[in-house]
Amino acid sequence: MQNLDRYLNFAKTTAFEAGRLTLGYFGRSIEVDFKKDDSPVTIADRQAEELIRSRIEHAFPNHGILGEEFGELEGKGYRWIVDPIDGTKSFMRGVPLYGVLLALEVEAEVVVGVAYFPALDEMLYAAKGSGAYLNGRAIQVSPTASLDRAILSCTNIADFAKYGRAEAWQRLQKACYYSVGWSDAYGHALVASGRCDIMLDAIMNPWDCAPFAVIVPEAGGYCGSWAGEKTIYASELISSNALLKDAFLKLIEG
Repeated sequence: MQNLDRYLNFAKTTAFEAGRLTLGYFGRSIEVDFKKDDSPVTIADRQAEELIRSRIEHAFPNHGILGEEFGELEGKGYRWIVDPIDGTKSFMRGVPLYGVLLALEVEAEVVVGVAYFPALDEMLYAAKGSGAYLNGRAIQVSPTASLDRAILSCTNIADFAKYGRAEAWQRLQKACYYSVGWSDAYGHALVASGRCDIMLDAIMNPWDCAPFAVIVPEAGGYCGSWAGEKTIYASELISSNALLKDAFLKLIEG
């Protein structure tokens, strides 16, 4: 793999700038619009993605971009995946568990990922083969080896029934020590940094999770589909430490 430092440094700087922009709106009363899928969007989402896209287009004019708010720009071999505010529901209510997500995909593989949580000033990042970090400190997933001591998190419990995963959720919830709703990208960040053991999402878009496709594995964990496939394109996602993977996959299968 090529040296990825240039791309990682760019992603860290750009995510930080976009995050600081969002803080100008955080905790204030701002107008919220609702898209066709009923997900919220604000001026902060739009302005942050515009900032990120402009930085990418200036620095890497031949690269593609896939963003939540402004769609796809075709490129050659390299594609940046952008979520300007992951957790807009948290953001619009003044809850600090929202993040700016930026990842670089090379030939369909995510090789650089940054997840910045501006209101907490936490930045997780990784490049393939270089380890994972939180604010400059190397991180690892938890050493929890049994489900009966595992902390399980999710985004929206109602989604499990909506997307045909209710029974699997119930089995996992019963098997784990504790379940809690540290939602959206922050739940996956907690897994990567060893503060949570398993994070489940029954519905997922690639921009909602792209950085964790490299951050979680570089921290020693698993990030992929409910079927055990390492992908961000399965419309669902699990992040976990590696020791629990086989056990929870068996429970999902029933």
